[in-house]
Amino acid sequence: MNKVISIDPGKSKCGLVLAEITEKKVYEAIVLKSGLLVDYLRKLNTLEDISKVIIGNGTTSREIIDDLDFLKKEIITVEEKNTTYKAKARYFELFPIKGLKFLIPREVFILNKNLDAISALIILEDYFKKKFTLNENIDLKTWLK
Repeated sequence: MNKVISIDPGKSKCGLVLAEITEKKVYEAIVLKSGLLVDYLRKLNTLEDISKVIIGNGTTSREIIDDLDFLKKEIITVEEKNTTYKAKARYFELFPIKGLKFLIPREVFILNKNLDAISALIILEDYFKKKFTLNENIDLKTWLK
């Protein structure tokens, strides 16, 4: 398996996606506090055979990259401009509105959603230039505390 991690960095929280490239499948998608990212990646690195890390070039990316030396993996920095905007549209591709809810403006459904994991997915999909599917039972709004 050829697994990669994609990170949408932020000051207070980060989105993280673990995906398999050849299957084009996401196995983990979470939002976690920025202070927990490095420890989480240390644990994940012992459990998974990760080939590379893709990280958006936005807020705090330089500091995060400096903290990831222990991974000894290729770390690729990519442009993350408009990923939050794209994540809003991708949210409805992943979780389509069904029934009479389609009469309500779409924005109502994402007002309080944490889109950071979907932004990490957008970073991944933009880098590989292909869409990934979600593994069963993924909750993109999960927080680690």
